[in-house]
Amino acid sequence: MQKKILQIGLALVLASSLRVSAQNTKKDSTNRKWFVGSTLLLLGNFSETNNPGYIQINAGYRITPKDVIQVRFKRSQYAWPIGLPFGPDFDGPGLNYPGHARILAPQIGYQRFWWKGLYTSVYVLNAFEKYMDENKKKVGNGFTLYTDFYLGYQFKFFKDRFFFEPAIGCSYWPLRTGVPESFKKVEQKWPNYFIQPGLDFGFKF
Repeated sequence: MQKKILQIGLALVLASSLRVSAQNTKKDSTNRKWFVGSTLLLLGNFSETNNPGYIQINAGYRITPKDVIQVRFKRSQYAWPIGLPFGPDFDGPGLNYPGHARILAPQIGYQRFWWKGLYTSVYVLNAFEKYMDENKKKVGNGFTLYTDFYLGYQFKFFKDRFFFEPAIGCSYWPLRTGVPESFKKVEQKWPNYFIQPGLDFGFKF
């Protein structure tokens, strides 16, 4: 399912490039300083394996034509180590936790536009986790501090009312506490970072 998401994302990027003239307006619509949105990673909820039950809501404010602050709220669950990279091992049998973890995660970030739609962004995410065993009984509570870094491009549509932001990102978690020992044994051989796509979209107002 993850491969399908990446393929869909690539197709949207190509489609966006055909309409790149839509983002070459003479003046940036700085009067639309607020925006709300989400991500195409929600398509992962159609996966039959390791369905994340993923929810993401974005809201932001454009301080200047080049500087944006943003808050996000994420909720998901996962049954495989979060450092497990995309590839043949991703969602592989025998690599999963003895149960699953549920996450509630508020996030705050800063986005900087450098040239036209090219941007970099950094986010700090506080993940409050609940660990459940295979019988769906709670076995612990945890906390993970994530830092997310992205490099991407914003495509604008319909007179700068809508946007799509394909990006490549790296998620790194320097602090992780409260992980049950049975979960630690599974994830200890994987790194504390993850390379991931960014496929955010939104509406400006």
